[in-house]
Amino acid sequence: MAETASPLKHFVLAKKAITAIFDQLLEFVTEGSHFVEATYKNPELDQIATEDDLIEIQGYKNKLSIIGEVLSRRHMKVAFFGRTSSGKSSVINAMLWDKVLPSGIGHTTNCFLSVEGTDGDKAYLMTEGSDEKKSVKTVNQLAHALHMDKDLKAGCLVHVFWPKAKCALLRDDLVLVDSPGTDVTTELDSWIDKFCLDADVFVLVANSESTLMNTEKQFFHKVNERLSKPNIFILNNRWDASASEPEYMEDVRRQHMERCLHFLVEELKVVDPLEAQNRIFFVSAKEVLTARKHKAQGMPEGGGALAEGFQARLQEFQNFEQIFEECISQSAVRTKFEQHTIRAKQILDTVKIIMDSVNVAAAEKRVYSMEEREDQIDRLDFIRNQMNLLTLDVKKKIREVTEEVANKVSCAMTDEICRLSVLVDEFCSEFHPTPSVLKVYKNELNKHIEDGMGRNLADRCTSEVNASMLQSQQEIIENLKPLLPAGIQNKLHTLIPCKKFDLSYDLNCHKLCSDFQEDIVFRFSLGWSSLVHRFLGPTNAQRVLLGLSEPIFQLPRSLASTPTAPTNPATPDNASQEELMVTLITGLASLTSRTSMGIIVVGGVIWKTVGWKLISVSLSMYGALYLYERLTWTTRAKEKAFKQQFVNYATEKLQMIVSFTSANCSHQVQQEMATTFARLCQQVDITQRHLEEEIARLSKEIDQLEKIQSNSKFLRNKAVQLENEKCEDVEEKLEYIKFKIFSLLCLSLQDLYTMKHYHFHPTSGTEVHPFLTPNILCSTSSMAMFSNGQIYNYSLKLQKTNSD
Repeated sequence: MAETASPLKHFVLAKKAITAIFDQLLEFVTEGSHFVEATYKNPELDQIATEDDLIEIQGYKNKLSIIGEVLSRRHMKVAFFGRTSSGKSSVINAMLWDKVLPSGIGHTTNCFLSVEGTDGDKAYLMTEGSDEKKSVKTVNQLAHALHMDKDLKAGCLVHVFWPKAKCALLRDDLVLVDSPGTDVTTELDSWIDKFCLDADVFVLVANSESTLMNTEKQFFHKVNERLSKPNIFILNNRWDASASEPEYMEDVRRQHMERCLHFLVEELKVVDPLEAQNRIFFVSAKEVLTARKHKAQGMPEGGGALAEGFQARLQEFQNFEQIFEECISQSAVRTKFEQHTIRAKQILDTVKIIMDSVNVAAAEKRVYSMEEREDQIDRLDFIRNQMNLLTLDVKKKIREVTEEVANKVSCAMTDEICRLSVLVDEFCSEFHPTPSVLKVYKNELNKHIEDGMGRNLADRCTSEVNASMLQSQQEIIENLKPLLPAGIQNKLHTLIPCKKFDLSYDLNCHKLCSDFQEDIVFRFSLGWSSLVHRFLGPTNAQRVLLGLSEPIFQLPRSLASTPTAPTNPATPDNASQEELMVTLITGLASLTSRTSMGIIVVGGVIWKTVGWKLISVSLSMYGALYLYERLTWTTRAKEKAFKQQFVNYATEKLQMIVSFTSANCSHQVQQEMATTFARLCQQVDITQRHLEEEIARLSKEIDQLEKIQSNSKFLRNKAVQLENEKCEDVEEKLEYIKFKIFSLLCLSLQDLYTMKHYHFHPTSGTEVHPFLTPNILCSTSSMAMFSNGQIYNYSLKLQKTNSD
């Protein structure tokens, strides 16, 4: 048979096509697996891709890898079974056109032999459980190696690798499995599980010199239980023996046909009666092998001692090969590729579902994130606007509170200054006019005044200031609370503790009265200095007393002495009445103190005026008063005078710092309230920063979700594209291959129908081939008509879409 016409080529083409498809599927699922894994492991994209999705798609990735490896090792497998010495090895050798397996007298297969092609030019075998390649040059060497290996049992498998260059049948991924006789063991179940589950075609090689045995039937009954409608061919081998008894040939043939049909149709129920007739053949493998070896050597096929009817048997063997190749190719394509194609579609459907779920989850998450981002942006704008308004309100509130505090402190301090004498009178300490004691006394008095005034000011102002501050702070907190998160609102009492605020008045009396100079020298109340102080006041009295040493009337200096700086002489109009009085008294005092003569003159004048009695009485009273005051000028009087002088001095000094102290207190309140507001603003700033970070995170998340949506849509569309273009393409190719094989089968039967080698049929008057029964003719004609109709048209359609 020509190599290019072999239906086995269709399996090779289908294998290449589906392998390429699964490579693309593996690449696609790997890409999808990486995408789902990256999405699942992204902590910012929770619940977009679940762990189940990741496990599922990674499982598909592993399955596709395994399927790819399986497809690369996939081959068509035919298993030959039968009784011992039924000619199984001879049939395989005849199909291989060479004596590959030991056969003939003295050679029985004692284990399973798997014959497959190798690209090398040397044959070798490998036993089960060993990777050693044992070289085999000749068939006899192979037979010797098999029989010398004592470890080989009936259930063992030996792989025989034969160069493809020596056998065309092995070039198309076909594996032929030879088996020991089914009558040599009872371990049929283990044989089936180990060697038959992946077989595409089973060939029962029966000995035509006897009928089907129960051991053969039992084995295929077990196969039929494990597999759904296995493809079974029955070869009645050694049919050349019927040539010695031609008168019984047709009867024996009919008998074998009926029993085989009953076995396939009634017992196994694997085919219908019409198809079963194309699964039963009468051949002589030994004759075919001999003829083909002759042909390979350039000798005539019919040369040598061959029995009568050889050409018919050869033609039937060729017909078996043709139908077998078409059947195994179609079966292998269906069993080995169709399920994987269906599985690929299921995987693609699941991947589409995963991508759809990821897309939907990403879309929902994106919408939620966009809404959340808008809410956060609105809240951030609200906080900023409210902060601007609240800042103005708080500044105004702080200003009002500080002004109120300044007024309260100022009023309270003024009142306390007015009560300073009471505070000084309350001071009790050892007093003595010596300088060292006076220094200590002054220090203690300063401290007493500072502590007392501070205490009194605190009693009058602190509680009110605290109440006002707390109220203002509480209002500020309540206004800022809505701008803070709920968690921070609950913690405000710890972040902004409402503690009692103590004002520091800081009077600093020690430094304030450090330049105080007491005057506790005895002074007579009717003395000249006292009278001047009493009538003119301390300042004017000082001027008067200082002016006693100067002339009363001084002439103006010559105008010529200062021509460039003229002076304006004093006139009575320019001087005040007080200044005039001071001038007169000063002049008088100066005049009377100049000379004793003046005193005598004045005394004489008074003597003459009032008389000496009145003068004596006045002087007596004056002296008595002086004596009284001098006697009462004790230490206690000195202390009282000291305190009075200190009160006068301190009052003047304290009045100077009233505004400063009130401003200082208001500044303290301002600082305290500003600090509280600053802490609140800090919390608001933290909230704003968190909002900005959250907005940035949501924006980043939205971008990622958009990419995930885009990638999931891309992968989903790619899955649809692969499903539409690749899987359907594979299905169409597989359908095309199956119909192509079926059409070849029909055309081959047409060729048999129109053969030139005819024999006359007694009932129909038609010349037919000896092995063609009326049922076969009927089925052949119907299949030929079908092939010329629907199959041909469908094949043209598929050829057009699958020109490659």
